[in-house]
This record gives sequence, structure tokens and C-alpha cells, in this order.
Amino acid sequence: MPNKLVIVAEDDDLLRHLYDRKFSLAGYDILTASSGDEALQLISNNDPALVILDINMPGIDGFQVLEKLPAKDRSFPVFMLSNFNDGANVERAKELGADRFIEKQNITIKELLATIKSTIDEQN
Repeated sequence: MPNKLVIVAEDDDLLRHLYDRKFSLAGYDILTASSGDEALQLISNNDPALVILDINMPGIDGFQVLEKLPAKDRSFPVFMLSNFNDGANVERAKELGADRFIEKQNITIKELLATIKSTIDEQN
């Protein structure tokens, strides 16, 4: 059976609960974190199929988490989420090895789920 564990790091309580509910209803196993430190702990203690990181979080931010997960050393894709799509954020995410940069305000849950599904399917 394919791995369907998605770890989502999002400090906004409402969004975190929305992702948890919608991803679970879509058949994914979901673990959520409200900070970068919590995300790193979940990642190190589990075998995710995919990780989604918000950029702005308390403690260490999404970029700092991604720095600790070099692409050459990980077996899962990482999506970066942000409300801020300035070129610098997109470029930094790319430089650090993010597989996708997603603007929260420009994607629906349905589109995000389709992107997650296609990415996980490519991995399996």
C-alpha cells in the first residue's frame, strides 16, 4: 500500500484544521505542526510521502526547516506555502530544494489536493 502520510506545518489554527480535515477526508494520513520545530520533530519521527511548509511560522520558519532537509538526503517532496509571492521567496524556496511554491490565496483546497495526489503518485 502506498505511503499517504502528509505532514503540514502551518501556524494559522484555522488553516491547519482545514487542511487536517480536508486531507483526511481525501484519504490521506495527516500530521500537523504549528511551528517549524514541531515540523522537524514530526518529519524525523515519521516517513512522510510529502511535507507542506508554511514560510512564516514561530520559532524556525519554513525556510529554516527546508535548510535542514537537503533535497539530496530526503525521500519526499516538499511544498512551500505562503501568502507572499515575491520573487525572492520563490527563488529562495527553489534554491533550498522545494519541489513547489504555492500561494495560499491562489489555490483552492481541491487544486491543492490534486497537486498532492499527482506528486505522491509520481513518487510511487
